Amino acid sequence: MLFGPASGAVPPFDPIRLAHGGSLTLIRPSLGDFIADRSELLRRAADVFEWVRSKALGVTVTGRYALSEAAQAHSDLEARRTTGKLLVVPDAAAIGRREETQS
Repeated sequence: MLFGPASGAVPPFDPIRLAHGGSLTLIRPSLGDFIADRSELLRRAADVFEWVRSKALGVTVTGRYALSEAAQAHSDLEARRTTGKLLVVPDAAAIGRREETQS
C-alpha cells in the first residue's frame, strides 16, 4: 500500500505479478484526478472540515511542536517516531511534544 509521496519512491517491480493474485490493478492517483475545478475542491474541503467539527470524522493529534521545534518535528516524522497528526504551532501555543489528544 502506498500513501502518497510520504511513502517515498516505489521500488521497481514486475506488474505481471499482479496477475497471479486475481483481478488486481496498479494505480497512482492524485487529487487532480478526482477534483474537476477549484469550486469543487473548496466544497469538498468544507465538507471535511464540517465532519471534523461535528465529530463525524475523528482526527488524532499525537504531537504538538512549537514553531521553534519544527526541525524536531521533521526529525521525528523521518524517524517514524510518530503516528497520527502533528501540529506545529506558534511557540506560545505549544503544549508539549507527543501529547496525545482526540479532537
